[in-house]
Amino acid sequence: MYVGIASDHRGVVLRRRLTDWLEANGYAVWDAGPHDTARVDYPDFAGQVARRVAAGTLDRGVLICGTGIGMAIAANKWTGVRAAPVDHRRTAEMSRRHNDINIVCYGADLLEPERAIEYLRIFLETPFDGGRHAARIAMLEPVDGHRTGEAGEVGKPGGVGRPVSS
Repeated sequence: MYVGIASDHRGVVLRRRLTDWLEANGYAVWDAGPHDTARVDYPDFAGQVARRVAAGTLDRGVLICGTGIGMAIAANKWTGVRAAPVDHRRTAEMSRRHNDINIVCYGADLLEPERAIEYLRIFLETPFDGGRHAARIAMLEPVDGHRTGEAGEVGKPGGVGRPVSS
């Protein structure tokens, strides 16, 4: 599995810990940075991972900011991305089983690294249940197309790999 990871300046330390864990456990990792704690804007880093997850060049994504909320909002602007902040075992499991999230978002100010690693393992190992949940996920697709004006293909307005307009 190919996992993309990025943070803002508040998540650099946690991102490094998670990257080390991913690599030690056999995951291929694309690290978008930043590589120091100088102030940066989280939407820039969320977009780098979200764009690649939406296009299918990354299987999953991990985004980290102070609370996880800003990263989730920014990532969800991309058609085909389902990102959620996770701060508990149950949200890590159910966000995969019922919502098929493809990007997990963490709050570096809220989680100890050991908990973030535990939730990351759950996120990566928990399958999507499908069934009635797949039908609900499919119901979101017209919403994505409506927000963008049209559902398109890679590189086209509203298609995979483009942010949706608000």
